[in-house]
Amino acid sequence: MQNISEIEDLIKLISRLPGLGPKSAKRIVLKLINNRDELVKPMANTLAQVYKNVSRCKSCGALKSSSNGCINCENTKEKFNKICVVEDIADQWSIENSNIFKGYFHILGGTISSVGQRKEDLLIDSLVERVKKENIEEVILATSATVEGQTTAYYVQDSLRNSKVKVTKLAQGLPVGGEIESLDDGTLFSAFKNRSKLNTNSS
Repeated sequence: MQNISEIEDLIKLISRLPGLGPKSAKRIVLKLINNRDELVKPMANTLAQVYKNVSRCKSCGALKSSSNGCINCENTKEKFNKICVVEDIADQWSIENSNIFKGYFHILGGTISSVGQRKEDLLIDSLVERVKKENIEEVILATSATVEGQTTAYYVQDSLRNSKVKVTKLAQGLPVGGEIESLDDGTLFSAFKNRSKLNTNSS
């Protein structure tokens, strides 16, 4: 390859995206370079707008725009009494696309055991506040069936122990070690339908 620093830097950045390695990144970069006007320019403009105007809501963790605010928090058309707690935005999108759950979402932003992830980095305190303020009757823990996901679920459950909210978790259909975003609609439906209640009473 020609030693062009801009190209090398772009390849390194793209190869850091999920599911992509150096070879895939090189093919993508070549495609971009060969379609400068159709792809590179509009993509650069769109990325700049996303960087400027899109961020995570500090309350629920969902994506919000500077112009429209957080649709998840500011839903005035329907007043839900359930919150589905997930690890990341990809999990929220998967559940939304399945049309299984009707309610609010709360995106933690990771798991407790993730590399470099602390309990303080997760939006657990804001979840407790939302439960109190929004008269939530049920919190559904839809974390992955991994060690990290289950550890996080137990910590969230413990954080809600002094509230009167019903806490449930996804049950049948969620395989051990499975991640929410990789599940099909049928598996998600079974997991939501057969969710089990957790005991949040303090001893």
